[in-house]
Amino acid sequence: MLDLTPTAIIDREALRINPCKTCQPVGALYAALGVHRCMPHSHGSQGCASYHRTFLSRHFKEPAIASTSSFTEGASVFGGGSNIKTSVKNIFDIYKPDIIAVHTTCLSETIGDDMNAYIQDMDIPEGKYVVHANTPSYVGSHINGYFNMMAGFIRYLSKKSGKPNGKAGIFPGFVNPGDMRELKRMAKAIGASITLFPDASQVMDAPMTGHYSMYPKGGTTIAEIENMGDCERVFALGELTSEEPANALLRKCGVAYTLLPLPIGIVNTDEFLMKLSRWAKNEVPYELEEERGQLIDVILDSHFYLSDRSVAVFGDPDMVLGLTSLVLEMGMIPKYVITGTPGDSFTRKAEELFKRYGRSDCKAKAAADLFELHQWIKNDGVDLLLGSSYGKQIAKAEDIPFVRAGFPILDRYVHPYFPTLGYTGALRFVEKITNALMDRQDEDSADEDLEVVM
Repeated sequence: MLDLTPTAIIDREALRINPCKTCQPVGALYAALGVHRCMPHSHGSQGCASYHRTFLSRHFKEPAIASTSSFTEGASVFGGGSNIKTSVKNIFDIYKPDIIAVHTTCLSETIGDDMNAYIQDMDIPEGKYVVHANTPSYVGSHINGYFNMMAGFIRYLSKKSGKPNGKAGIFPGFVNPGDMRELKRMAKAIGASITLFPDASQVMDAPMTGHYSMYPKGGTTIAEIENMGDCERVFALGELTSEEPANALLRKCGVAYTLLPLPIGIVNTDEFLMKLSRWAKNEVPYELEEERGQLIDVILDSHFYLSDRSVAVFGDPDMVLGLTSLVLEMGMIPKYVITGTPGDSFTRKAEELFKRYGRSDCKAKAAADLFELHQWIKNDGVDLLLGSSYGKQIAKAEDIPFVRAGFPILDRYVHPYFPTLGYTGALRFVEKITNALMDRQDEDSADEDLEVVM
């Protein structure tokens, strides 16, 4: 008889319940929004584009522009060539972008549309560009779509002139605009000349001016992407997100890259700043050292509340690995660490972190889902949940403190403006985690006092 008690763990291989991810086109759309005067284009049905735009708009609380090929039954049977050619002409005529970034969907991938052939057959206005990336929704996750779109821009645009431009390229990984601003701030403090690609700051966190601008002033420019072929080095942040576009630039233009984890927490931020300062031949300035010291001081001050408290971390692979490193530095136990994005390297890197800090009582899994995480927690609970908004049902059901982090965060505001990266980002999360645990302790103390009075 099938055991349906809370302690039963059913190993599922073909089914995902409440997956800890979304589809590739969402990531591709976000990558394209980080390019100046770019119109992301969904080659599929109107419903697909509406979903992808809505998903990003709910997280960033900003309009996520995109156009669509508007597939109907005819395109589904005979292919979308006519749709994409008409769409591109209309987009350039009406919306006047400098570049259109096409990403495919389940439907166009299944019927086998040849995007290279379609683009070569288009009448593209002089000085305008069309690039594409294949992003089938039934493979990988939004992280795959993000780096596939980045690689698409590089394959179409980046060139090598043979004359180094004295810049370093920085691939930020799948992070918020606030993180991109923080990366540029740290690079400026070190005195490093960089090109950040993609750069959604001043796009998905653009100020209110009283006038709507379809193309805000932010974003990596076409010229900057073209000139990335002359960069002296690329710092690819997020080992599971940024390696593919870094390899694309290496293959096309011979630009060497340094692959690093997202600079979350002390160790990872130290590594990034040291590598960048060594390349720039400048010392890390005191202002960044001061931030590091403040972070360490706050971790020490809050140690009473954090030491050996267990936490479940879930979300995008590089973000989860970075947050896992941070909570280990805080003296916590990352009992469960999961991502919905497939890939054995995630599990291997998580286990390396556990080993480095002497934690043999932790579990990591890729291509996992939140139903499975909930089963684990029912068997052996945790003191805190750390992840996207989709964990709130677990937090409510099990009465666990919950700190939102990563993507998507749909039920809170302002978060895209504040960094997770760097010492300042870590400081913010130490505050949020400590206060969440202190609030729970205060609630428990109040309940005990009430029992004594009664």
